[in-house]
Amino acid sequence: MTHCPTASAHLDLVHVLRGGIVESFHRGAFAVVDAQARVRHAVGDIDRPVFPRSAVKVLQALPLVASGAADALGLTDAELALACASHTGEPRHVEAALSMLAKAGLDEGALECGAHWPGGEAAARALAREDQQPGARHNNCSGKHAGFVCLGCLMAGAQGADPRDFVRGYIRPDHPVMCEVAAALAAATGVDLVRAPMGTDGCSIPTWGLPLRALATGFARVATGEDLAPAHAAAARRLRAAVAAQPWFAGGTGRFDTRVMERLGERVFCKVGAEGVYCAALPEAGLGVALKMDDGNNARAAEVVMATLLLTLVDLSPSDAAFMHALAAPPLLNWNGVLVGELHASDALQAAVAR
Repeated sequence: MTHCPTASAHLDLVHVLRGGIVESFHRGAFAVVDAQARVRHAVGDIDRPVFPRSAVKVLQALPLVASGAADALGLTDAELALACASHTGEPRHVEAALSMLAKAGLDEGALECGAHWPGGEAAARALAREDQQPGARHNNCSGKHAGFVCLGCLMAGAQGADPRDFVRGYIRPDHPVMCEVAAALAAATGVDLVRAPMGTDGCSIPTWGLPLRALATGFARVATGEDLAPAHAAAARRLRAAVAAQPWFAGGTGRFDTRVMERLGERVFCKVGAEGVYCAALPEAGLGVALKMDDGNNARAAEVVMATLLLTLVDLSPSDAAFMHALAAPPLLNWNGVLVGELHASDALQAAVAR
């Protein structure tokens, strides 16, 4: 049976202004939860399953570190950050993904994420100028998939299997690598994935429908380590530290995630997902955040909501607050660079965060 959003999910969170009137409305829901799954703030239907897609890459990377694969292969902070990333396919991203594979004794051919042009315009133009076609190494999920391959190589060694043969098909739900990844996701969020709706992500791995309440709980546990197995808690700390040390590898030039984590360091781990999902771990506050825009708008609406929430939930200096305010109310410029409007948090969102 199809699960449709309830009316409570349809709260206007972001407005697009032009010419003094609201041109567009972006509706959605969000949950702010602690590691004991207690809801601190919520708007809309936070129990409706949503596909988190790439927003949960840090949870999917927990087995890479907890298994010992990251240490065994000598993965760097940049490579661990890339394992948590939706990157723009810039040259250093590609180099890091290929480095991870090389450390595992494999190459780009082991990646099963598919190929697409780099998300960064400069990188895509450079590739076209060189008359090259994009490969799986340019996929924004190549770091995550390289992490899966590294985990699979460790598992292959433990079983005396050939790594290339063992990792083949790692994107399938029943593959040993994906079973480890699913177990980590289930443990962090507290969701029985057997009962959850399952779809296929853009990079071909399974994605499960999880409530915002559960997603936020998982990120609160990433923030604090509470209610995680000791190995997963240690892995979460290491992944957060790696991303804070190398935030460019977690996104790329100009990306919201990179800009926020460059500025705020370990105070915030935030990660975008497809179709208007955004999640964050806030270690100082001991909280997790998960939001979903009903229209699937990422780059505009979801970022405005996340920036607005971070302004309230994170202890910021005046200069940091000014930086975040700019992200919470970005200007709209036309092709001539003329200011034609802006996005901003709706009165309903501002009232919600004020409470």
